[in-house]
Amino acid sequence: MKINPLGFREYDARWLYPEDIDLKGVENLGTGFGTQIIKKTKNNNPRVTVGHDYRSYSEEIKTAFKKGLISSGCYVEDVGLSLSPTVYFAQFKLNSDAVAMVTASHNENGWTGVKMGIEKGLTHAPEEMNELKDITLNKKFITGAGNEKKINNFKEVYVQDLIKKNKINKKIKAVVACGNGTAGIFAPEILKGIGCEVIELDCNLDFTFPKYNPNPEDLKMLNAISKCVKDNNADIGFGFDGDGDRVGVIDNTGNEIFSDKIGLLIARNLSSEHKNSKFIVDVKSTGLYANDKILLKNNCKTIYWKTGHSHIKRKVNKEKALAGFEKSGHFFFNQPLGYGYDDGINSAIQVCHLLDNQRKRMNEIINELPNTYQSPTMAPFCRDEEKY
Repeated sequence: MKINPLGFREYDARWLYPEDIDLKGVENLGTGFGTQIIKKTKNNNPRVTVGHDYRSYSEEIKTAFKKGLISSGCYVEDVGLSLSPTVYFAQFKLNSDAVAMVTASHNENGWTGVKMGIEKGLTHAPEEMNELKDITLNKKFITGAGNEKKINNFKEVYVQDLIKKNKINKKIKAVVACGNGTAGIFAPEILKGIGCEVIELDCNLDFTFPKYNPNPEDLKMLNAISKCVKDNNADIGFGFDGDGDRVGVIDNTGNEIFSDKIGLLIARNLSSEHKNSKFIVDVKSTGLYANDKILLKNNCKTIYWKTGHSHIKRKVNKEKALAGFEKSGHFFFNQPLGYGYDDGINSAIQVCHLLDNQRKRMNEIINELPNTYQSPTMAPFCRDEEKY
């Protein structure tokens, strides 16, 4: 049995497979998570929604993980090939006790991982990850008799939920880039469904990722979207990451718009209809939120909080904020816009609503914001042994 302890990160679990974890290690992780759910819910047979992304090895990882869940007593409900937000949505729709999404997100092939959560709309915070690490590595397992069932056609339930409440009036021409990742079978259909004219870019599923990794911060992906936007005279370009919880945005002139600026534009657009709302942003974001005239006019409050999607997600939940925006592209929308979790497609939809409500093009809207200056995110190499 192989399971590198350094794979337990702050918000999720990630390993190189099979170098740092083998299938027995994945099974133990499933048993550990099942044990944690049972302790938390005080239910001997909790229902756990499980899904996987489009990698050549994700299904075998999921199968081992489910085996561990079942051995602890969990009733597994498998929604199949999914985005992370599809699985998060399923917890609300199916009213399950916990979720687990097998995904390597935007990482290169060879990586695998699991995003896990128990409370609806939330994924594990550092304390819960440390608890899971202790249960798994020290084999403090509960043994039970679980089972498994397949939930067929859940993709369509998720797709229609986003389409039916988000119709737009303008015919927005949108480039939709998915880097051959899982979002390719979700994003184009949903954006067409709300009324966009969609130009697909690398939306066919191909787990070899022949051009670039599905990562909206990757320059190759951004440059490809930019070229496609200009070549097609599109109104907007969207780039989705591997598991669909983040989006990058390119304006109609082919320029990238930083996520914190997009967040501010979305917040402005929402504030007129949702006065007295709260917005959560991470401390790396622009300071413009704090003194924005439109937000202040609509009596909206912005709270700056710790960087990290799990931290922002939890703060949005705790403050009952309308939305939260993290610099890396994770956006969170609470009711009536969403369920509090990060969903890249819902984020793109909110940008479409912004364009639908304005008689201006995207570059004109962004140019109305004051000029600000910021350094790019710098990530010097640090060995996992020192980081964790």
